[in-house]
Amino acid sequence: MIDSLMLSATRISTLAAEQVLTNASGFFFQRDDRLFLVTSRHVVFDAPSGHRPDSLQIELHTDAENLASTADFTLALYQGEERLWRQGIDGAGEIDVAAIELDRAALPPGCVYQAFSEQHLLQADEHVEIGSPLLVVGFPLGFQDNLHRMPVARHAGLASSFGLRFQGLGYFLTDGRTHRGISGAPVVKRASVDGELPWHLLGIHSTRLLGERDEDQDEALGLNCTWYADILMTLTE
Repeated sequence: MIDSLMLSATRISTLAAEQVLTNASGFFFQRDDRLFLVTSRHVVFDAPSGHRPDSLQIELHTDAENLASTADFTLALYQGEERLWRQGIDGAGEIDVAAIELDRAALPPGCVYQAFSEQHLLQADEHVEIGSPLLVVGFPLGFQDNLHRMPVARHAGLASSFGLRFQGLGYFLTDGRTHRGISGAPVVKRASVDGELPWHLLGIHSTRLLGERDEDQDEALGLNCTWYADILMTLTE
């Protein structure tokens, strides 16, 4: 028996002309009968660094009885010059979240995954206490269970008031150890109700917050930006 949460995340490789550029994390979100891959926007396009892959490759489990059985699935990011992912913007600027609709019929036969949905998002009147324990589920530095092809779950704590836009932007802060490769990972909190996927989806991990520090005297802040998950209701309309 494994926690269903571990089947909600998938490892992402970004490709350009079939050459691997970077590794990242992502997860599945369903809206009605549509299925989406969610990750950080900077995974699919990042102008400052010149990162512009033309496709993504994700890994899917293909046998519920044998989790070592997987298949790769490739998604194009462009059709001609038209981008195929959805991204958001608000009054403060661009939001570092991307959603790409998946063709269920094109997925490998028998693929096994778990998808978050609208029911996993917190309601406006639900409160999350400061310091609440959270999990960030993904592939830091591309690390995973190489036999069963599973992600790892890193502990984090809520470091800013949930519901407030930190610095006026659409994210909140977590306090936790993160690395490259975990961008796009779901940030979750255990739900008090039972179900097939008993977790609340709070946000999408984006990046470490570097702050202004003297690298010779000051340790890294250990704080991370996490974009609020309710943006997915806009991106999947």
